[in-house]
Amino acid sequence: MVELKKDLPAMFEEFADQRRNSFLAIKKLKDEGTPVVGVFCTYLPKEIANAMGAAVVGLCSVSDETIPDAEKDLPRNLCPLIKSSYGFAKTDKCPFFYFSDLVVGETTCDGKKKMYELLAEFKPVYVIELPNRQSEEGIAMYRREIIRFKEKLEQQFETTITEEAIRHQIHLRNEVTKSLLRLQYLMTNDPAPVSGLDIVNTSYGSGFNMDVESLPGRINEMADMIEADYAAGKNIGKKPRILITGSPSGGAALKVIRAIEDSGAVVVAFENCSGLKSMILTDEENPDVYDALARRYMSIGCSCMSPNPNRYTALRELTEAFQADAVVDLTWQGCQTYDVESWSVKKFVREELDLPFLQIVTDYSEADTEQLKVRIEAFLEMLN
Repeated sequence: MVELKKDLPAMFEEFADQRRNSFLAIKKLKDEGTPVVGVFCTYLPKEIANAMGAAVVGLCSVSDETIPDAEKDLPRNLCPLIKSSYGFAKTDKCPFFYFSDLVVGETTCDGKKKMYELLAEFKPVYVIELPNRQSEEGIAMYRREIIRFKEKLEQQFETTITEEAIRHQIHLRNEVTKSLLRLQYLMTNDPAPVSGLDIVNTSYGSGFNMDVESLPGRINEMADMIEADYAAGKNIGKKPRILITGSPSGGAALKVIRAIEDSGAVVVAFENCSGLKSMILTDEENPDVYDALARRYMSIGCSCMSPNPNRYTALRELTEAFQADAVVDLTWQGCQTYDVESWSVKKFVREELDLPFLQIVTDYSEADTEQLKVRIEAFLEMLN
């Protein structure tokens, strides 16, 4: 039977639904005896766990569904991402968490560190120590942490992780990253070829695809179709071009992206954890695989780093490449590092980049959707 070729909207929808569809895929892998490692953050070197044949899954943390249950144990004014993570674990409503043999956290913020202590009551938890500075000393420390993580996996799963296997996974992840970068950079075209919502859903959904080897081909196929349509004159028309920065942009954050695009603009770039911020290639020529991984992951410009020069470098490069007309900074309520850093980002964007800036502080609920839309419409009207 010949498989019918999907059209572009169907491919976008498939990636948008990837997280839900992967619930069954992860159960199948578990039934087949594949180890499952659950993770929370882009700082986690997935290549190490993949090198032992494990499936690596992002744990549920992008919905307000379980936050009321989490608030029975956690402070109400805590970051919604932390509360959502804990709530899904506590209520056992996250299939990824349920099937995980090991949950791996990282010390990106104090709230997460304390939450991991409570999380350990439900599942085996391992925490990677993350340096606070993007320095040679920090890289050396993280290299040691990556090796310690490898040794933990070897000990718990009674296996050996070879450098050859790690190199193979580095190459695979690089190929995925290259395909995602190609897709993202199609939005440098003006007018934009598609909506930012389609791009972020594809990028976010790709993280839940268990078949890493076939993923670059699928993303490149989508990019080919977008390029062909654009060459044929198909685009979304001239609109104000917005760059999103700040907190992760998948799941509950989509309400902000929808509000921006429903108000007549287009989000052309995402300098967020689930966007361009973490799309960094690992040096495959580095003879020390652990040093290569440490340098790659320590290049991520997260607000947990102090100082955080990589974020400002990325903002300068991305606003220029994507011809951004303005920058919107998404901040989760209770996320102190991003909230504090927003002042410096605003100053940088307005004074150094000479662009309009808007900070949006919100949580996972839909209660402020109309208020957000009013603020965004007023901001876009100022651009015009």
